[in-house]
Amino acid sequence: MATTKSFLKSNDDEVFEVDRGVIRLSTTLNTMFQDLGMDQAEAGDKMFSDPIPLANVNGAILRKVIAWCQHHKDDAPVGDDAESKERRTDDIPSWDVEFLKVDQGTLFELILAANYLDVRVLLDVACKTVANMIKGKSPEEIRRTFNIKNDFTPEEEEQIRRENAWCED
Repeated sequence: MATTKSFLKSNDDEVFEVDRGVIRLSTTLNTMFQDLGMDQAEAGDKMFSDPIPLANVNGAILRKVIAWCQHHKDDAPVGDDAESKERRTDDIPSWDVEFLKVDQGTLFELILAANYLDVRVLLDVACKTVANMIKGKSPEEIRRTFNIKNDFTPEEEEQIRRENAWCED
């Protein structure tokens, strides 16, 4: 039995043919399918030829999002209780750790795409990856890591340290 296919078009006009089951992790795309009446299609020979334009995602990043969704397509749905769980940054699956070993620009574009497409689990693991890049670092190390210019004067920095000394203990 064949599966229902859809086409996605990136903002740089790259078109991707994708199994509907692969992109079920995207709330945004599922909502689009419902709004367009495409959610009623049965698996089989039904194919939609008009690509869905994704204005906020380029082809390289969309390819990565699709690859991530392909790998996780059979994962159990994340329940609502996940929202109430304490967020941890050390529970990233090893496949995702390897997948997210990309340059910072790509990582941040993946975060933006996961947010735009509402792929919550990808957004979660990508943000945890960034959190792990920050964890345990001094402000100066964080600035170097993310190429952030320090725009505080030494006096302003000292005042901030004094005001927040309570959290250094």
